[in-house]
Amino acid sequence: MNRDEVLEILSQNLRVERARKKYSQDQLAEKANIVQETVYRIENKKMNPTILIVANLALALDIKLDSLLPLPNKTEADN
Repeated sequence: MNRDEVLEILSQNLRVERARKKYSQDQLAEKANIVQETVYRIENKKMNPTILIVANLALALDIKLDSLLPLPNKTEADN
């Protein structure tokens, strides 16, 4: 996977999970102890967040980290 593919997956999954919880970007940011602009930038693929930010978002959404950023299994990655 390349950077753009990872950011696309993260962006889409973050939007879906945030919508599922019916959180605004501001509400999610507050729960994750980040600023709203960070949520906006991740959702719009304008930021490559640290793993700590992604982990805080997952905790704030009460989901597993791989719900936001599923990685391909080894056989998929080899192809």
